[in-house]
Amino acid sequence: MSGENRHRQAVGAGEMRGQARGFVAHVTARNRLPLDFSVASLRIVDFLIDGLRKGGRPRGEIAGTLFGLGAYVGEVLVRRAGAVWVDFDGEQRKFFGQSVGVRMPDGRVWNPLGKVVNCLERGGTDGSEVSLQTFYLTLPGRVRHVA
Repeated sequence: MSGENRHRQAVGAGEMRGQARGFVAHVTARNRLPLDFSVASLRIVDFLIDGLRKGGRPRGEIAGTLFGLGAYVGEVLVRRAGAVWVDFDGEQRKFFGQSVGVRMPDGRVWNPLGKVVNCLERGGTDGSEVSLQTFYLTLPGRVRHVA
């Protein structure tokens, strides 16, 4: 495991909000992407993932970007759906392959970091089930209106 991957595995739930904000600051410093933690911005994430897929770089080379996108998606769930960042227990880490995720108001646990990787590997921007925006809109257990 590379040093970068070890660092990401060591990131705890309490650090994920900062990880998401840092990713947005880094990405928007050069580009005028509307990454504002809104549900609509998940469509931008879908397009970014599609661009990564079309770029054809090995997953290991884009791991940091995938982590940042996953942190962003998770933070959208926190801000808009009433989720909270949680540290996974040993069984959840084994199942999800990640150390952190989000818990929805109804108690369900989701893995936004892994969801981004799944979208890269299987998805498209054609509105299919792997769209992150569609994922959010059909997500069970979310609060409908979070201030």
